[in-house]
Parts: sequence; structure tokens; C-alpha cells
Amino acid sequence: MTKDKIDSDNLRIGRQIRDLRKAKGVTLSEMSQRIDRSLGYLSQVERGVSALPIPVLKAISQVLDVNISWFFHSDAQTPIEELNYIVRKDNRRSLKFTGTGISEELLTPHLSSDLQMILSTLAPGAQSIEPRIRSGEEAGYVKSGVLNLTIDDQEFTLQAGDSFSLEAKGEHKVHNPSETEKTVIIWTLVGATY
Repeated sequence: MTKDKIDSDNLRIGRQIRDLRKAKGVTLSEMSQRIDRSLGYLSQVERGVSALPIPVLKAISQVLDVNISWFFHSDAQTPIEELNYIVRKDNRRSLKFTGTGISEELLTPHLSSDLQMILSTLAPGAQSIEPRIRSGEEAGYVKSGVLNLTIDDQEFTLQAGDSFSLEAKGEHKVHNPSETEKTVIIWTLVGATY
């Protein structure tokens, strides 16, 4: 992949991972062993040129001892009086997961409380590369598009307006089967760590 094809969000997250890893004195080799990924793959992630699914970013976050919210990004400053209460639509912290077609926006002011809301957008054909292992209850509302939701080993197809609820333990995957329309999901997480 050439430099002009490297997405700026992927590059930003990769640099954050590299800088934090070095600041904490963790070698690429140690990181590779601890998250059970190849050294070459992690090098590509840090350069912003390889897919970075949610479970891998979560594993990296755990090794680096930060919440995944550390990687969320917003360009604008939040007024101090709104900091703990309000998230303006133009000031959401966001994450794009390299090579997956999935992007997420934080709808709550922070990820440190027991209640979290996330807006997920799946590009046409986008899907989870790996299942997400839940650590708390989760629920979702399909705002637009079609969603194939796999809960453990059962698959369900949901349409715009449908909602779902997931138990605290288990795993799930998401897939947008459409070739032309994006899927938008509003997630609510209770007692979970994103």
C-alpha cells in the first residue's frame, strides 16, 4: 500500500499505539506474544496499513493498560460545562477500524461509566473480522439498513427499526449483507467495557 492510500484515521491510531507502546517500554515482540499476533502484522497496524478489528484493538488496549476510549478521536474542544453531560453531533469521538468498513462514534461523553452508547456504521458488505466477546449486557437498535447478527452460533437478520438485547456473556458478530446501503446501529452497553 502506498503512502497516499493510507487512511489518516488508520495512521493516527497506529501512531498512538506505537507511541504508547514505546512510552510504556513494551517491545513489538512482547506485544506480539501477548496478543497472539505476528510481529509483521503489528508492524503494519502501527504503520496504518493493516486491518485492526475491535477485538485486536481491545487486546492491545489491555496490554498497554488503557481503556479503548484512549483511541477515540475528536477534532473539536468540548465546552467545560458540557464535558460530563453533552455530546454534540459534530463533536463525537470516533474510531474507524482499519480494513473492516466499520466506524464507530461515541454517543456518551466518556467510556468510564457503567452506561455507554455507540453509533456503529457498517459500509456495504462490512463485517466483523472476529467475534466480539461481551463483558456486560448490550442492546442495539438498527437505525437504517440490514444487519446480520450472529449471537454465539445463531444468525438473525434484522431490518431498520428492529432491536436486540444480548446477555452479559458470550460473543457476537455483525455483517451488513447489502451491496449498496450502509447499516447504522445504535448500541447501548451496560456494565461492559468497550
